[in-house]
Amino acid sequence: MSLLEIVAVLVSVATVALTIARALLCWPVGLLSVALYAKVFFDARLYSDMLLQGFFALMMVYGWIGWRRDQAQSGAVRVADGLSWRGWLAGLSAGALGTVLLGGVMARFTDAAVPWLDAGLTSYSLVAQYWTARQRVANWWLWIGVDLVYTGLFLWKALYLTAGLYAAFVVMAVLGLRRWQGAARAAA
Repeated sequence: MSLLEIVAVLVSVATVALTIARALLCWPVGLLSVALYAKVFFDARLYSDMLLQGFFALMMVYGWIGWRRDQAQSGAVRVADGLSWRGWLAGLSAGALGTVLLGGVMARFTDAAVPWLDAGLTSYSLVAQYWTARQRVANWWLWIGVDLVYTGLFLWKALYLTAGLYAAFVVMAVLGLRRWQGAARAAA
């Protein structure tokens, strides 16, 4: 456990808490979080997760712009309740394709610790982050699954503080799901 990991955990918790609250500030705080975790994952040889932080940075900017444009009068961002079966299929298929492509590259060209698992988690995290940026309640369902698996991976890699963070993310994702579902119902 390093000071860098401790700070990364604290900033990440703040990011998710702000996202649950649908506060626009979640995006710039998230940018700081991904920068810190890029270094943590590089040091742990979790290269797909390190690359994921770069993609997250791009999605943070995308989400920030989209949420700013769509911000409700109350200051909270509106959420979209439903995701069609086609939306689910497209997202899950994109995650599977990303797993195959990124996993193949990581398995062949790097000394990644767990190239296929890391690639799968990375790919599905991208889908979840895209759904978050698009204000879809479904993002929380995917985050719950991804964060559960990440918790085990980080325990295995002896990133105990980060494993604890991802276990907390599971709880926060459940809370986010409930709050966003309530907001979507109230808006309807």
